[in-house]
Amino acid sequence: MPAFAVRPLCAGLALLALAGSPDARALELEDCRISAGPGHPGIKARCGTLARPENPEDPDSPDIELRVAVVPALNLSPATDPVVPIAGGPGQGSVEFYAAYRGAFESLRRNRDILLVDQRGTGESARMDCPVDDEVFLYESEYSLEDTITFVSECLGDLPHDPRYFTTSVAVTDLEAVREALGYTALNLYGVSYGSRVAQHFARRYPDSTRTVIIDGVVPPQIALGPEIATESQKAVDNIFARCAADDACNDRFPELAATLERVVATLRDNPVVVEVDDPNSGRPQEIQFGAGELAGAVRLLAYSPNTIALLPLMVHEAGRGNYGPLASQYQLIALAMTDALALGMHNAVMCTEDMPFLDTAAIDYGAIEATYMGSFQLEALEAMCDIWPAGPIDEDFKEPLDTDIPFLLLSGDADPITPPRYAEMAMEKLANREHLVGTHQGHGQINVGCTSRLAAEFVDSADPSSVDAECLERSFVMPFFLDFSGPAP
Repeated sequence: MPAFAVRPLCAGLALLALAGSPDARALELEDCRISAGPGHPGIKARCGTLARPENPEDPDSPDIELRVAVVPALNLSPATDPVVPIAGGPGQGSVEFYAAYRGAFESLRRNRDILLVDQRGTGESARMDCPVDDEVFLYESEYSLEDTITFVSECLGDLPHDPRYFTTSVAVTDLEAVREALGYTALNLYGVSYGSRVAQHFARRYPDSTRTVIIDGVVPPQIALGPEIATESQKAVDNIFARCAADDACNDRFPELAATLERVVATLRDNPVVVEVDDPNSGRPQEIQFGAGELAGAVRLLAYSPNTIALLPLMVHEAGRGNYGPLASQYQLIALAMTDALALGMHNAVMCTEDMPFLDTAAIDYGAIEATYMGSFQLEALEAMCDIWPAGPIDEDFKEPLDTDIPFLLLSGDADPITPPRYAEMAMEKLANREHLVGTHQGHGQINVGCTSRLAAEFVDSADPSSVDAECLERSFVMPFFLDFSGPAP
């Protein structure tokens, strides 16, 4: 789950240029098993660590270690250009991301190794984490901006490394160093959400090392994420409710959903409630405070996937009847998953270097943001927190649209609440050799939808976007709306 959804715990920026190339260091691999986390099955791989200077501009700076894993190709004579999945967030490790979505990459693995590098600050690559109370991780009704600033200050003091050197501009030098150390001729990049930003910038900085690029849930370079998070999510939720209204069974069961959500948000903003839910880990009953912030955290991420979109009308309807338990339970599950998956220190380094300093605050319509179900707290917290987070390096041309003829395949869902298809259109502005596929009623991230993984493999094999035949996407499954907790209507 992308961390653009989480409470922003970030701050400030100075624009510095990076120069030079990564220094070659030894990288030895040995047999290992990787997984999506405790309790998940292991996957055979070859693993190792690569030492990199914390500050690539200073060879005498302390070393950090990057976690690297290679899942061998199915073909015994694979191509020399691996597929490189790059996770979103920012803050999720690519090893864990790949393990969770392994099936979607099997077609790509037929002829090529899968090269996995936990980006610096994530996973097991010098993870930059902050101690987080699960109850205040996403949103917390009783948390003020002052409380959040205090938390961020404490986070900075607890970090194991200098947070300035965990930006995208630094991270792409690590990936090139891994490529050189393993002797791969070039890379086929797949980046999802924030990972699409990394993939585009690697292609900008190392075009000769980039064979093809797939970007999924596209973040264009020229966008500063922040102001549109709430408004785009509101549009997505409005469209979900419109789909329900156009479905006779859904509309009969859940009439006037937009008005119901608006009423629930107003109620919880004035009077948060205490809800008893089962702890996701222990199963023991516990009481949590559930206010408008917690509601926003649950609704926002339920809108990411068609499978959870199918639940949203039912859960909003239940909340309108005073039954907050289903949404409160979803909030608890989301908070736990985000806490485990995302490294907040790295997340903050990226957001406060690459997004917030580029906002045109005079052009932001705070009234429109406040009118959304999310409200304006997240943006206000981002602006406040980025005043205390230390500056990170960012390349001079980082925010410019990528101008290249490298083959690109762009993937979008027309129901995506964070990176709508128009973002991909912005990224395509100067891409000379590209194809854009849009999934109908699909959310954030397409690689696991229908025939998309097969199309991705065909694109990488051919390195020709124009050869991709997307007719099969029209048959992609979309989960019907749940009319009760037993499931969709027959």
